[in-house]
Amino acid sequence: MACRRWLARLRQPSLGRGIALALAALGAALKVAGFPAPDAPRASNWQLAAALTACWSMYETARCLGRAWSLRHAGVLVLLYAELMILALALFLWVYP
Repeated sequence: MACRRWLARLRQPSLGRGIALALAALGAALKVAGFPAPDAPRASNWQLAAALTACWSMYETARCLGRAWSLRHAGVLVLLYAELMILALALFLWVYP
């Protein structure tokens, strides 16, 4: 029960929720694009759902930024850059193949 609390409290910022959403967006984008089979990449409109999930994860992570500079602030920025790359990958897989 305790591990579900951070998922249910949407009004409180949560790094765990942002990371979980980003990993779900990455997995969905790769699965929809047909990643394990390199001979048949395909574009799908479902990639837009993965891109929107990546945007939501970036919003959740950005809510965790503090006002003052600290190591936590730097870590959150690194996570934001990683989520930006996931968003770019989802959009690339939606447009390119």
